[in-house]
Amino acid sequence: MAATHSGAGKTTITLGILAALKQRGMVVQPFKCGPDFIDPTLHQMVCGRVSRNLDLKMCGPDFVRSSFIKHGRDAEALVVEGVMGLFDGGESSSAALARTLNLPVVLVVDTRSCAESIAAVVKGFETLDQKINLAGVILNRVGSPRHRQLLVDAIKRHCRTKVLGSIHRDAAFSIPERHLGLTMGEERPLDETQIARLSGAINDMGLDDLIAACPLPRPPAVESNQPIDPAPAAQKSCRIAIAMDQAFCFYYQDNLDILSAAGAKLIPFSPLKDKRLPPDINAVYLGGGYPELYAAELAANRKLLAAIREWSRAGGPLYAECGGFMYLTDGIWDLKDNFFPMAGVFPTETRMKKRLAALGYREAAVHDSRFWGQVTCLRGHEFHYSDITAMPEDVQRVYTLQDGRREGYMINNTLAGYLHLHWGATPTAAENFITFCRHHKPVFSHSS
Repeated sequence: MAATHSGAGKTTITLGILAALKQRGMVVQPFKCGPDFIDPTLHQMVCGRVSRNLDLKMCGPDFVRSSFIKHGRDAEALVVEGVMGLFDGGESSSAALARTLNLPVVLVVDTRSCAESIAAVVKGFETLDQKINLAGVILNRVGSPRHRQLLVDAIKRHCRTKVLGSIHRDAAFSIPERHLGLTMGEERPLDETQIARLSGAINDMGLDDLIAACPLPRPPAVESNQPIDPAPAAQKSCRIAIAMDQAFCFYYQDNLDILSAAGAKLIPFSPLKDKRLPPDINAVYLGGGYPELYAAELAANRKLLAAIREWSRAGGPLYAECGGFMYLTDGIWDLKDNFFPMAGVFPTETRMKKRLAALGYREAAVHDSRFWGQVTCLRGHEFHYSDITAMPEDVQRVYTLQDGRREGYMINNTLAGYLHLHWGATPTAAENFITFCRHHKPVFSHSS
């Protein structure tokens, strides 16, 4: 499922297709092109299966092919939602992923303020890359039956691409947004009535034509680096406390699977609600999310902040990304200049900004082997609306990014920064992290 540009309605229509396929009793496996954390939660909300990120830039083609085959093996329908416009992103684009996986492409076209000129848009997309199998287009935000007829007639007259259907304008189909994108699936941004309306719209559009235009592809060739199955429970000797609540919810399922396969038992806890860390743990993992939206609640939970601070000072392994890093600073300043004290592991403050502070893929050269072993380069991405005020020079920097910036701050055995890592291309990094955690468990009773 691709689109002409961001905001064309790709996610909404993808959710409608997932819901309509599930309503037919089909087993549906969703995927998301790129590094997005939010859309996969919406997929799971609708069809009940964990959605997987397929990211060529962070993970490489072999891991992507293997993940697609493994997680789609028992499904009757596989739906991949693209990212931005079809060709946006070069080697990490939806088009590149479609070529890698031999997938047919359905193009969502936003038809607002457009009539016959839509043919020029569709013509451009069908001719720019002849290696793309453009199975058809879905016309979105159609204003009226007459509008639809103008669009369909123009495309039939000038293009070879089939119109698979159309969706009329409906405010009920819109998904609430915030500064990092759409609202997370766990927050139920669409209720059952809206999901039913979306599913109905797809069925009315012509679900049978869509299915017929997109047969399951020939499985792509797989060479190596396959996603591995989790280790048996008896072998999971490394207990990792992982922050999971409304404030900390950005995790790649593949990363969690890789940790599990390496012998980790993941113990969820809530920095919003829990007063102490889980008992008998080897490490703490703080993912990204929205700590700025829950800063008052996080700051009020002083007992857990103290437990986190004590864990770090005792040398307990602690890994934090983006929102988790913000939580470990002295505090967070919101856009209204309110200050909320946090764990104070790192002697700096976080300040929210009105504009995007950083966005994009990153490669990080690694200068400390404690967590990641002999892995010398890690891949990930940044996406945040905050920045730290200043980090003292005597705080160790573990990474050098490709633009020369030093990132990944380390104090004791606490490593944190804005970089979201994906271990798909470097699973041995996660394996070494587990080994390190097993051997560096603090001796104090942090759970008391």
